[in-house]
Amino acid sequence: MFSRLFSRSKRPFLSLNEQEILALAISSEEDDGRIYLAYAEALREKYPHSAKVFEEMAEEESHHRQWLIDMHVQRFGNRIPLIRREHVRDFPDRKPEWLIAEMPIEKARAEAEAMEETAHRFYVEAAARTQDAATRKLLGDLAIAEKTHESLARRLGEKHTPDDVREEEEQTARRQFILTYVQPGLAGLMDGSVSTLAPIFAAAFATQDTWQTFLVGLSASVGAGISMGFTEAAHDDGKLSGRGSPIKRGLASGIMTALGGLGHALPYLIPHFWTATITAAVVVFFELWAIAFIQNRYMETPFLRAAFQVVLGGGLVLAAGILIGNA
Repeated sequence: MFSRLFSRSKRPFLSLNEQEILALAISSEEDDGRIYLAYAEALREKYPHSAKVFEEMAEEESHHRQWLIDMHVQRFGNRIPLIRREHVRDFPDRKPEWLIAEMPIEKARAEAEAMEETAHRFYVEAAARTQDAATRKLLGDLAIAEKTHESLARRLGEKHTPDDVREEEEQTARRQFILTYVQPGLAGLMDGSVSTLAPIFAAAFATQDTWQTFLVGLSASVGAGISMGFTEAAHDDGKLSGRGSPIKRGLASGIMTALGGLGHALPYLIPHFWTATITAAVVVFFELWAIAFIQNRYMETPFLRAAFQVVLGGGLVLAAGILIGNA
C-alpha cells in the first residue's frame, strides 16, 4: 500500500520526451555497468573466472552508454537531464551494493540475465516512442544487442568458466554455504536437541506437570539458543577462517539450538502427561535421525557412524534425564 502511495511521485514512462528517454537510458547503462563491476569485485577473490565475466559485461555497458551520450550531444547538446530509473514508475529497481556483496554466484548470474532482459524491454518501448530516425535506429540496435545479451552471462561463462572451472566454483560456493550456515546450524541443532533432553525429561518425571515441564523446556531452549548464538558470533569474525559473516553464523546456530530444544518441549503443552511424554519421545526420535541425515548429507559423515554417535548419545542423555527425574 505504501509503495503505491510513494509511486505517485514518480513519472509514468509515457510522459517522457525523447531527450528524457535518452537521459534515462544513459543513467541506466551507467548503473548496470557499476552493478556488474560490483559483482566482479565481490566475486574476484573466490571466483576469479566469473569476475572476469562481469568485467566484460561492464565494458559492454560502457560502450552502450557512450553511443547514447553521442546521440544526446548530437541532438540536444551537452547538458543531460538528471533522470534515473527510480524516478520512473514501474521501472525495475536494482539491488544495492551491500546486498550484491552477499549474493551467491548462481544468483548473481541469474540477476545479470534478468537485467539484460529488462534492458531489452526498455529499449523496445523507447524505440517505439521515438520519432527521430537516427535515435530510433540506435535504440532498436540496443534492443537487439540486449536481447543477444540475455545469454551474455552464459556465453561469457562458456569462455571464462569452462566446465572444470565452473565445477570448482560451485564446490567453493557449496563449501561456503556449509561453513556459514550448515556447520553452525548443525552444531546448534545437536546442542539444542541433546543437551535439553535431560532437564526437560527430568522435570517431566519429577513433577508430572506438563505446564511446568514446558516452561523448563522453553527456558532451557531459548537460553541455550541465545548462548550458542552469541558464542558462535563472537569467537570468530570469519575473515581468517573464511567461515563467513559472524552474524549469519550466530543466527544459524542460535535459531537451530532453540528449535532443537523446543521440538520436544512443545509437546508438553498437551495437558495429559503420558500423551505429552510419548509425543515428545517420538519427536526426539525424529530429531536425532534428522541430525544424522544432515551430518551424512553435508558433512560427509558415514550415515551409520553418524546415526550411532547421535542416537546413542541422545539416548544416553534421555535415559539420564528420566532416571534423575524418577530419583
